[in-house]
Amino acid sequence: MSGLVLLLGGAAQAQNPFITNQFTADPTARVFNGRVYVYPSHDILATPERGKVGWFCMEDYHVFSSANLTDWTDHGVIVTQNQVPWVKPDSYSMWAPDCIARNGKYYFYFPTTPRDTTINKGFTVGVAVADKPAGPFVPQPQPIKGVRGIDPNVLIDKDGQAYLYWSQGNIYAAKLKPNMLELASEPVTLGELPTKGLKEGPFVFERQGIYYLTYPHVENKTERLEYATSTSPLGPFTVKGVIMDESPTGCWTNHHSMLPFNNQWYLFYHHNDLSPAFDKSRSVRLDSLFFEPDGAIRKVVPTLRGVGLTDARQKIQLDRYSRLSSRGAAIAFLDPANPFQGWKTVLADNQGWVQYNGVAFGKQAPKTVMLRVQAATGATVQLRTDGATGPLLAQVTVPKGSQWQEVKAPVAAFKPGTHALVVSAKTSTPVEIDWVKFE
Repeated sequence: MSGLVLLLGGAAQAQNPFITNQFTADPTARVFNGRVYVYPSHDILATPERGKVGWFCMEDYHVFSSANLTDWTDHGVIVTQNQVPWVKPDSYSMWAPDCIARNGKYYFYFPTTPRDTTINKGFTVGVAVADKPAGPFVPQPQPIKGVRGIDPNVLIDKDGQAYLYWSQGNIYAAKLKPNMLELASEPVTLGELPTKGLKEGPFVFERQGIYYLTYPHVENKTERLEYATSTSPLGPFTVKGVIMDESPTGCWTNHHSMLPFNNQWYLFYHHNDLSPAFDKSRSVRLDSLFFEPDGAIRKVVPTLRGVGLTDARQKIQLDRYSRLSSRGAAIAFLDPANPFQGWKTVLADNQGWVQYNGVAFGKQAPKTVMLRVQAATGATVQLRTDGATGPLLAQVTVPKGSQWQEVKAPVAAFKPGTHALVVSAKTSTPVEIDWVKFE
């Protein structure tokens, strides 16, 4: 099974998507007290009694955190639509949020449909406040006056002034009062952006004196991530380029955030990995981000492997591969009816191989390797490090059988450190692999 089985308060390992026990989207990532917290929206499937069938459906928010971007903890629900005084309790429109820290408090901004449409027709933005990054959060009794739209994002500038950004056809911005709950200026339209196609989801940050306004934009049929820069938080901005191209599988939306952590920048975004036939059920992802010397953002190519190292003594999910042979290998759901169970790697014959980078073997040699495998007529699998001609770690004989089984084999060679793991089939019969783990 790929990804993680997250229990409330528990931790597990993951690649991309890095949350696999529920649908998540619109991830805003922040560093609080040396730990990364991700505040996504939470997609659920609509029914005739719950939301609008065939459309986005979200009723609450979770928060997740990690100290290493590999092991994630689900801290549970922090805000629910029917527990916010001003929210229409059956709106199912708790869309993309943000969270920011100031003066020992944590301010969680979220958009949704108000109960009283005389306050605001359409979406507006509210705030919930907590003493800790994971809550408990207490919603304010009313939304922010003067804000109509979705996708709130907050920047606290170097001089201490806070700004709120949001979208509703255009992208808007205004200063916030020191209490972080009210506008301190009239909203302005950031009008230097493309006029063709939907723009939404602003995320603004400052780096080396440059203010980056990043946003999803529908240039053609689906959203791609773009950015513009300025010398001021309110612009004027100059459009610079594309951060991430449109989804190759046609996922209509993308929504993102960026942050530096341990001297590396990262891009958080979403895709519909766990729901390839329905792009309103999305899953959050994470990849490294790089800047050119002139401050330009290098385009990010999405990966399944994601970031971070994988401990060789944990389950290595080969289906989140770094490389896959063009012949004889494929990835499939373990159970198409339950995508949260994750994926498997299918090696059809001796042309099939899969490579998984960044496996941390440490200094002490493992004695055995265990594979969760299935091969109807039996098979032989080889494991190597650092390429198809690298040292042979182990050769595993998979007994024939129609059920999943855990098979062990001795480790024949060992090189300490971090390596790429290559798993290949050595027989012409198909073999399916769920995970690999060294012991």
